Amino acid sequence: MGRSNLRGAIDTPRMALELGSGRRLIEFDSGPRLADGTVCQTVRRGDLYGALRDEAVRRGIRVAHGKRLVGADTLLGVVVARFADGSSAAGELLIDADGLRSRVRTLIDPHAPEARYAGLLNVGGYARGVDVDGPPGTLHFVFGKRCFFGYVQGPSGEVWWFANPGRAKEPTRAELAAITADQWRAELLELFDGDATPAADLIRATSTVFRGWNTYNFPPVPTWHRGRSIIIGDAAHAASPASGQGASMAIEDAVVLAKCLRDVPGIEAAFGAYEALRRERVERVVAHGKRNGNGKAPGPFGRVIRDLALRVVFRPGSQPFGSMRWLFEHRVEWETPAAASAA
Repeated sequence: MGRSNLRGAIDTPRMALELGSGRRLIEFDSGPRLADGTVCQTVRRGDLYGALRDEAVRRGIRVAHGKRLVGADTLLGVVVARFADGSSAAGELLIDADGLRSRVRTLIDPHAPEARYAGLLNVGGYARGVDVDGPPGTLHFVFGKRCFFGYVQGPSGEVWWFANPGRAKEPTRAELAAITADQWRAELLELFDGDATPAADLIRATSTVFRGWNTYNFPPVPTWHRGRSIIIGDAAHAASPASGQGASMAIEDAVVLAKCLRDVPGIEAAFGAYEALRRERVERVVAHGKRNGNGKAPGPFGRVIRDLALRVVFRPGSQPFGSMRWLFEHRVEWETPAAASAA
């Protein structure tokens, strides 16, 4: 998918880590620049989903909406997926990408683990009319005194931002739905009161603050596939947003699985090759995201320890991200046969 398909994407070649005191710890390249000039991009989920759907339709792939899977059966090499509205669909295989509460995950393994709540919420919005430091396209991550905050300014001057307020107890969907946008705004302004960052100004300049949602990740899922059914993306390995890799891993999954189905004879053998290629990386990313999330809402004493540790790790002249090349510079080579990669 070319860059022109990503409507509204912001080129984000730089990242900066900062403290709530206003101190900048480090600024660094967010990833390698490709030969065609492509750099890391920040994109709205809706725009990404729309681009993927448009490409699928362009290639003649039918997309159906409003279907809820209730079961699946395999008979004589054919998988029949059954839906709540009484309809069904049949095919050679079932690739499931239905996220955290995957139905197929439990069909493959009734004892599969469930998502674990990470103790953080997500909330955000789009702000205009606020001057922020630095050139557009720098993604700022701020370890605030009481809440983690992130923001990036686009070429138009609009600033996209998010915050991760902590909640020790997992809120229900009904409890989250009952919190109004004005209540979120008031809570966030209180959390960032006293921080020497643009967080409060950006929140005030946001016309609509998004409703909050919970953050989850997954313990390792032992069984990814059985017979002609397989789970990919968040259904198999949901990572905390603190990893910054959720959508990336889902896209990697799709490409690697396509390679395995292309290159490895037999569906079950292709599924096995796919798992051999993906499991180590995705579980490492999930663990990395869990560690990052643990530092976002540590409490008053923990915050002092965290900030001291961050100053040591990101001291002037340090190169702390040399060991993170595995995360940011991972590439899937489409032309390399999957069987050779798995071996």
